[in-house]
Amino acid sequence: MANPQLLHSSKEILLALLTRHPDQQRLTADEIDTRVRAFVIIMVTLIFGFITIALLYSVTFVTQPMKAMAPIDQAYTKMLNDIVLLIVGGIGGILTKGITTEASNMITAAKNNTAAYTPPPPPPPAPVVMMAPSWSPPPAPMNQPTLEPDHERERMAQARAEAHNA
Repeated sequence: MANPQLLHSSKEILLALLTRHPDQQRLTADEIDTRVRAFVIIMVTLIFGFITIALLYSVTFVTQPMKAMAPIDQAYTKMLNDIVLLIVGGIGGILTKGITTEASNMITAAKNNTAAYTPPPPPPPAPVVMMAPSWSPPPAPMNQPTLEPDHERERMAQARAEAHNA
């Protein structure tokens, strides 16, 4: 039989945890929503992490057949893959809920209060660049091109061939 003193003290501990001090203010709806979302995100992320670790352990450290994965491991991996996809989608939905709500509130406020919204000024016109009406090529060179001596060109060609073959 349980000790009545122990039951009494556990009941007092539970009541102390559940009751608030009179000087503490009550939580607002936004604060409650934030705390609930944070708790859900943390729990779902922990489940996601556990599943990922279990999947990696089962595939990595458990002996598999030589050519393929064991049929039961294939089924297990497929099931965990579906669960992980569901959890990741849930986490994404929970995380984006606040953002979409805030965005829809901003859009509604902009529609209701059109005087508060001022559109940005139009961009300045692009500068107009005029091409010269006619283009003429530069004059042809008057002198013959200067080339290296033949022995120098042969030495450079040989060096290129050696570098190409190396």
